[in-house]
Amino acid sequence: MSQYLRDAELEVPVETPRQLVDYFVRGGRPPEDWRVGTEYEKICVRRDGRAVPFFGPAGVEELLVRLSRSHGWEPVVENAHVVALRRGRASITLEPGAQLELSGEPWRTVREAARELRGHVREIVEVGEPLGIFFLGLGMQPFSPIDEIPWVPKERYRIMAPYMTKVGSLGHRMMKQTASIQVNVDYEDEADAMAKMRVATAICPLLTAMFANSPFCDGKLGEYLSYRSHVWTDTDPQRSGFLPFVFSDTASFDDYVRYALDVPMYFIVRERWIDMTAYTFRQYLERGYEGHRATLADWHAHLTTLFPEVRLKRYVEVRCFDCQMPELALAAPAICKGVLYSRGSLEAAWELVKAWTWEERLELWHEVHRSAMRAKVRGLTVRDLCGELLEAARLGLVDRGAQEEVVYLEPLFDLVRKGVSPAEEVRRRWSSEWAEDPEQLVRALAYRPF
Repeated sequence: MSQYLRDAELEVPVETPRQLVDYFVRGGRPPEDWRVGTEYEKICVRRDGRAVPFFGPAGVEELLVRLSRSHGWEPVVENAHVVALRRGRASITLEPGAQLELSGEPWRTVREAARELRGHVREIVEVGEPLGIFFLGLGMQPFSPIDEIPWVPKERYRIMAPYMTKVGSLGHRMMKQTASIQVNVDYEDEADAMAKMRVATAICPLLTAMFANSPFCDGKLGEYLSYRSHVWTDTDPQRSGFLPFVFSDTASFDDYVRYALDVPMYFIVRERWIDMTAYTFRQYLERGYEGHRATLADWHAHLTTLFPEVRLKRYVEVRCFDCQMPELALAAPAICKGVLYSRGSLEAAWELVKAWTWEERLELWHEVHRSAMRAKVRGLTVRDLCGELLEAARLGLVDRGAQEEVVYLEPLFDLVRKGVSPAEEVRRRWSSEWAEDPEQLVRALAYRPF
């Protein structure tokens, strides 16, 4: 949603890299002001599980138009089409294949986030039902191949789409077929931000395993339980995956700035969207482009086009969760709050994973895409490590005075007790009670008011 926001503070030229570091410094907040923001993407399908196109009288654009008319959302128009909605500090945006994303308000409690998500689900189900649109709690579009899914007519996607084919083989799958949950957490200062990035990155394989929920692609069950996560391994190696510098004891905002400066850009926005894929931000900062000079708004936009599993903006964004059914979706902000907002739990989580080498981290990350909680590292099962991580999260919520929010972790405790990811349950039901019938899958996994 960042490209639709205007902030006078950002409309200033960048003269030195120090301004880029200060951008992150100004994001710091005292612990009493910390909130959690959650972004929920969803796959839009017909009754047969095929993708809903953006265009047409029963398409996703019509869904947005009806939401704006019936529920007070303000439409955002691009290229003469409604491509997003906003209401207060929340927004509804579209991914390139018309996946629907709620970018929720930042809330102090998961209970408030749950109330927001319940309201969102109620609205989209109410408006989507007459259009024959259903919203799936899966991390991948299960049946439609990418060439059957039209592009949403947004300028950023016009620039990104051809570039993706130059840097990886799965970029268009990422753009059109995947759906995830992202959790945004605040930091106090540079040291706190780097500690949270380090721990969040290190536990990503455990989070990926618990939330693995994308076993389908192109109508087939494959070898991966989180195919969405695997897709990121061959999308764009310069802007995705793990950032090695976060594991240094001396990691700093300067390190993230150096990383971001040398990643190719996608665009800048002036009176029009300008393709900048031939430039890194460092080159743009040094040379300018056709009379345009770098601004903090350009830097802000560039940061939204970096896709590591944990990224830094003016908060830390954890990006390793497959889309889920609403009840389990709320476990994502709950576990992040529990682990990352309590000093004791942050340290306990780090103790679980700090001894791993860089090679072990990468190997485990790849393995959980296939095996989820059955993967092993140093003779330990990921299932056992997830149990310890969940206990740290539970204690962290209690430490933050949020005992009542532990209830949102219960679905994860149940999965870990069984040692089964959501994807494995989908596999089982597909071949048994659903009789490999797409309509039965949609009936079972479509969002409904809760």
